[in-house]
This record gives sequence, C-alpha cells and structure tokens, in this order.
Amino acid sequence: MTQFQAPAQKKLKNISLYINGKFVDAEGKETFENLSPFTNEKINVVASGDSSDIDKAVAAAKKAFQGEWGQLKLDERLNYVYKIGDLIEAHSEEIAMLESYDTGLPISQTRKMIARSAKNFRFYADMVKSHLYGEAYQVDDEFINYSVRKPVGVAGLITPWNAPFMLETWKIAPALATGNTVVLKPAEWSPLSANRIAEVIDKAGLPDGVFNVVHGYGETAGAALVKHPDVPLISFTGETTTGSEIMKNGADALKRFSMELGGKSPIIIFDDADMERALDACTWGVFSFNGERCTANSRVYLHEDIADKFIEQLKQRVDNIRVGDPMEPNTQVGPLVHRDHYDNVKGYIELAEKEGCEVYSGHVPEAFNKGNYVAPTLLLNADNRMRVVQEEIFGPVIAVMTFKDEDEVIELANDVRYGLAGYVWTKDIKRGHRVAQAIDAGMLWVNSQNVRDLRTPFGGSKHSGIGREGGFYAFEFYTETQIIHVSVKDHHIPQFGK
Repeated sequence: MTQFQAPAQKKLKNISLYINGKFVDAEGKETFENLSPFTNEKINVVASGDSSDIDKAVAAAKKAFQGEWGQLKLDERLNYVYKIGDLIEAHSEEIAMLESYDTGLPISQTRKMIARSAKNFRFYADMVKSHLYGEAYQVDDEFINYSVRKPVGVAGLITPWNAPFMLETWKIAPALATGNTVVLKPAEWSPLSANRIAEVIDKAGLPDGVFNVVHGYGETAGAALVKHPDVPLISFTGETTTGSEIMKNGADALKRFSMELGGKSPIIIFDDADMERALDACTWGVFSFNGERCTANSRVYLHEDIADKFIEQLKQRVDNIRVGDPMEPNTQVGPLVHRDHYDNVKGYIELAEKEGCEVYSGHVPEAFNKGNYVAPTLLLNADNRMRVVQEEIFGPVIAVMTFKDEDEVIELANDVRYGLAGYVWTKDIKRGHRVAQAIDAGMLWVNSQNVRDLRTPFGGSKHSGIGREGGFYAFEFYTETQIIHVSVKDHHIPQFGK
C-alpha cells in the first residue's frame, strides 16, 4: 500500500479503483483529471469506472457479505471498525491537508472534520454494541414473539464533494458496523479523500470485498450502482434533482433509499436576540465550509426594528473575513471546489442584481485570481419570490430580508421547497420553541449555530431528503427487522377439513 504523504507538491500520484482488496485500473482504462481549486491545474489523474467495474465491486461485496464478513462474530467485526477510527486519527493531519488541497476548504476546518470522521467509526461501533437489539413480546402463556436486526447486504454509498471525507465516513461507519458490505461511488470533484479511506481500510486488513471504491461519473458508475440488482441499499447525499433521478432509476428494484439532499435554510433573528452571538452564528453558518454546506443559513430574516443595525454589522463581518490560501491556518474562506461550481455561484450573484438585490461583497486578494474564489456576499433587499431566495446557491452567499411579526416570518421561512434546517434567535424561550416547531424542516437550532450531536437524527423534510441518519436512526436503513413467533404452549389451531 502507498504510504501516506502530505501534498508537498502540486501533483500527487494517480488514483486507482479499489475492488476486492486491490487497487486496480478501470476495466475500460478510462480516466479523468482532478483539478486544483487554487489554480485549476491538474493535480493527478483518476481511474474512471463504469458498469463493468461496478459489477466487479458488487460481486466482491456480495461474496464477502455471504462469506467471511457475514460469518464474523460481532466483536471481531467491530474490532475492524474501531481500528479504522484509530488509523484515521493516527493520520489525521495528513488527511486534513489532502482534504484542503483537493477541495479548497480551510485547513482549520478540515482538521475538525477529520477528527469527527475518526469519531464516526468509534461511535457506531459503540452504538451497535449498546443499541442494536431487538424486542420481545409475551402473549399470555402461549407465545414469545421477538425481533432481531440483520444486515441487509451490499450498501451503495454515493457521496458529495463538500466535506467529502467526513461524509464518506458518516455512511461507511454505520454500514460496516451493522454488518453490511460497501461499494462507494465518491464525487469526481474530490477523489483524494476517497482514495485515502480506501488506503486506511486496506491497512486495517478487512477481508477482501468488504469495502470497495469505484471512482467515475454519476451517469456511468453512479447510475450502474443504483440500478444494480444486487445492491438493495442506496444512500445518497447531494443535490435534490440528482436524488430524485436516483430514486427513479432504482424504483423498479424496490431499493431502500436514504436521501440527504439540498437546503435553503432560514435564520430568523428577532429584535430581542443577542445580536453579537447571532452575528457570530449567522456568519459562521453560511461562510464556513466556503458556503458549500447543505445546512447553511443562506436566508436571513431580520426583525425590521434591528435590521439596519444588524446589516451594518454584517457588512463589517464580511469585510473582515479572511479569504486566502486554505492551507494557511488563519484562512476562513478558500476557493470553491471546481470551476463549474464557481461559474454557477457567480451566475446567481449576477442574477441577484438583475432581480433587484443590492450586492455587497468582501474582497479576494489579487494573488488568488487563478483560483475559484468567490468573496463572501450579501444579497440585500431580497424578496422571497426571487430565484436567489428560492434556489440553493451552495456558496458563500446569503440573502437578507426583513419581517414584522412572528406569523409573517414563519410563512416566509416555509415558503421554499426545501426543509433541511433552520435557526431561531430570541431571548423569549417560549417563542423560540414555538417558532422552531412551526418551521417545516428536519432540524432546528434555537440560539445556536449548527452544532451536531451524533446521537440525534440528521435529515430533512420536503425536497431536502427522505429518512434519517445519525444515532440508532441509521439502523432503520442499514438493518432489516425480522420478527420471530415462537409457540411455548400447544395453543389452539383451527382444524380445517378434519
């Protein structure tokens, strides 16, 4: 196995597929280039898999599920899961650097994400030990009925390019801990960390075929994984339209889907809120991760009595955000992951001006003009009917609006097709609970930024997703519940034909 190394040079070794315990070329020898978000120059070349590679990976995963992996004792299986977490922790700095180098995310943020990734494996190993249990039902003195949870089979995991390593582990950890095998199709814009997780798992010594990675495009490798008859589970994190297409492609096989999709989350700030803390949460919530986060508070609703003051302070924050090289520890916003995405975000900013917004932006230093940098941007005088308010931009851009009262802001906040997250700021705790419960979203934070508790459910409503990840909620997706009825007495059986 190739040793871990920091990205000291502009070009890294080329990336292969990982199938049945081996790093291999794609069957068709196809490749694609991985580009730097700093310079848009080639970092390396990645093997591009298609349906034939998916077939090989699924066959290996199915064989492992029915064979060695499926026959392991629970403690043996979980020891592998713990070991993966230990290896990630041991190489956390190298992985964090690769993540920043590949995606443009600031190193100060990727370090935290990689630490979280190691915890994902330990957390789910612990959860399987403590919470993966069935139930028993006694029926008088005649029956004991009990349930057991069983792994389903081969899990197809399709992951995005924002925070890729952490989101890959967020799916891999519960899949393996519950006894499934995995075929991972990572996003083609961020292949480095998916290759690293393959190297980590290879080093952990899991049986061949338990974990597989097929790089490639969604139209080829992704579609083949979704349609494959031997893959009963598809977990997808990404854009809503793509998620809808995936569900259509897998519908004939009645696959089980977990969908964590797009968001256009509101942050509602009442006139009695702690302004300084609300500013902290508002700016961090949309400008961290370069704005490329599904739970970003990309719509801010300000009570009209505090709007002018808050906007002025918001402008000052935007002016002071440190835009720069994500490998530097003091950088707060780096380049977007790919030029195509940069063009899309810039297109929305141009659209905002056409729709009547006042656009207020921070500054990108001249030294970074080759990169995919978009300065932190405020869309002032926005209106709920605008496309820039209704559609997910997925960049460091926030639309700013005002409201008069509680009923109005609830109606405005719910007037989008998305329902992933929401944030409410008020010192009136009754109002905080009331408004949070009135928002049509899967997750709400009151007087807080996006702080995650791994034990709690993660997911959205409306067009933001189906199902929940996190805690024992993941077991609903990654395990099958079987009920077994046992007669403990010669109970009455109707006698037909006697």
